[in-house]
Amino acid sequence: YKLGGSSFNQTLNTIGNETPDVTNASYVKNTFNTIQKLIKADKIKAGHDIASGGFITTLLEMCFADVNLGADFNISELNEEDSIKVLFSENAGIVFQADASVETVFEEMGITVFNIGTANNSGKVTIKNKEDNFSFDVTELRDVWYTTSFLLDKKQTANNLAQDRFDNYKKQPLTYKFPENFTGKLPEIGENKPKAAIIREKGSNSEREMANAMYLAGFDVKDVHMTDLISGRETLEDIQFIGAVGGFSNSDVLGSAKGWAGAFKYNEKANAALKNFFKREDTLSVGICNGAQLWMELDLINPDHKVHGKLVHNDSKKHESSFTSVKIQENNSVMLSSLAGTELGVWISHGEGKFNLPETEDNYNIVAKYGYEGYPNNPNGSDFNTAMLSDKSGRHLVTMPHIERSTFQWNWANYPVGRKDEVSPWLEAFVNAKNWIERKK
Repeated sequence: YKLGGSSFNQTLNTIGNETPDVTNASYVKNTFNTIQKLIKADKIKAGHDIASGGFITTLLEMCFADVNLGADFNISELNEEDSIKVLFSENAGIVFQADASVETVFEEMGITVFNIGTANNSGKVTIKNKEDNFSFDVTELRDVWYTTSFLLDKKQTANNLAQDRFDNYKKQPLTYKFPENFTGKLPEIGENKPKAAIIREKGSNSEREMANAMYLAGFDVKDVHMTDLISGRETLEDIQFIGAVGGFSNSDVLGSAKGWAGAFKYNEKANAALKNFFKREDTLSVGICNGAQLWMELDLINPDHKVHGKLVHNDSKKHESSFTSVKIQENNSVMLSSLAGTELGVWISHGEGKFNLPETEDNYNIVAKYGYEGYPNNPNGSDFNTAMLSDKSGRHLVTMPHIERSTFQWNWANYPVGRKDEVSPWLEAFVNAKNWIERKK
């Protein structure tokens, strides 16, 4: 356990002479591959590598990931009496949580493994090393650990929101309420597939995720670029469901989706195709992120309002990218009304995601709100804590959170324990769209 080059030595304003080293690359390869097999076999519950900050940082970080986590460790078997050396060393290694059955697997593969303790819900970490005993409060040290990020955040984030993030990050745990009848199974698809289209522009992204969500729900999906609409190659006349995708159309040089909106407004054929689509009563649409900015910029959600709502810069004045949660309100949205009363995890990634809604709340069809009103769970400061809106008919939806990027269990940064779902509840939104269209025939 050598401290040369370690974070611990740097705090003492020294470097040291001897550093930990990997002397057997094939042993590392064998260990890595064995861990991967155990992960695939669902034998590993949690894990973390040992790196910057050393062994003790790894043990603590594993308890920082949720509220009230704790652990009791006894590392005497590592046979290093100097607790500073063993706890702050940065020797390559892995700490993981699993049941005792995995020990036989490592033994058979010739890999050394130590059982060093147990996890609990005490919010405390205790460490015993021979005659030494240590106890740490997880909540207190989580703030110490987070302070470095906070100091950087202060230099990057406007409106004192770095302080809000520091104050709130541990007070906004992700909690979920899934639909009661949710099975997690992929829907069964019949032979008749209604036609859907994704609409994209230069700089769009997430079109494959959107197309895949539509496809899994049972749509025949067409890829439509703005050049198709501008040239008249595509008119949307046979399309019943369109999705305006996320991204950074035209590099957002005029502001989010403003250039994209201009491509619709000032190109006669594209303008006519979209207007005719929205006039029809057998059509649905969803605008996600950049697509939501587009629909709001074109005044498609509340066309009767004298002063239109817009999506403007986040209160933090910077791009926000995180995994957050939303609560689905009682609503008449075709896509999301069946999910009313649920609370689900979802990705956000935007610089201009704040719903600026000039009228009173009762003049808007708010479909979903962020799980907590404070930053960072609400990443942008939207009026009325708004995350998703629909028009009066419920047929046209705008959402800043990326539901199309959150359709699989493995997409989520945090998912309910013990579930083995083929798809997440968000796919139901696209299935609802397909079912509505089929009922309209």
